[in-house]
Amino acid sequence: MLLISDDMNPNDVIKIHQKKLNDRYKELIEQAYNLRQTDCALSDISEYKAIKLLDELNKLKYLNRELPPALP
Repeated sequence: MLLISDDMNPNDVIKIHQKKLNDRYKELIEQAYNLRQTDCALSDISEYKAIKLLDELNKLKYLNRELPPALP
């Protein structure tokens, strides 16, 4: 688990959150793929959750693009 301190750069905080969401997204996509043959409903649920995470990742990507570089 990564700890976020008060003195961290906002860009770094966003990158840490993006990494966590991206890892979870990959897990859900893999789970959806693995469940496709055995439990179609669970596969759909995993895929839906992955799509929601992807939307959140895209929002963070936009925010990270908009933030000015941190001053030293």
